[in-house]
Amino acid sequence: MQHGTVRIRLAMDLVVSPELSVRVPTDVGYEAADPYAVRFTFHLPGDAPVTWFFARELLLDGTGGPAGEGDVRVRPVGEDRAELCVVLRSPDGRSVLRAPAAPLVAFLARTVALVPIGRECTGRELDARLAEILRGRENAG
Repeated sequence: MQHGTVRIRLAMDLVVSPELSVRVPTDVGYEAADPYAVRFTFHLPGDAPVTWFFARELLLDGTGGPAGEGDVRVRPVGEDRAELCVVLRSPDGRSVLRAPAAPLVAFLARTVALVPIGRECTGRELDARLAEILRGRENAG
């Protein structure tokens, strides 16, 4: 199993309305032990931190154009693509957040250096993961 983490902290803007946004300190993390996921932890004023996990590839795709079809959507903002917009949907509602693209692109580059795209599972890890999935099917039926 690969070991290593990549973490950054940045300020994202929670868009409340076209005229109002709230700055939200956000921790972004990636762990080689969970190579397909990135973690965003939002530190909202007066509330407990809220964490969302979603695909690293979704964030990567969202830097180049609109990406995502479900609860998480990511897209660049503006002709210069200097910002990224992240839309999160849950049963409680929808949140629109914006962040400068540069630190997220640098973060993604560091994750790819740690675990290249397409190399998330190899050899024994893939065999172990497949055996784990098959065991779950046997127990389910």
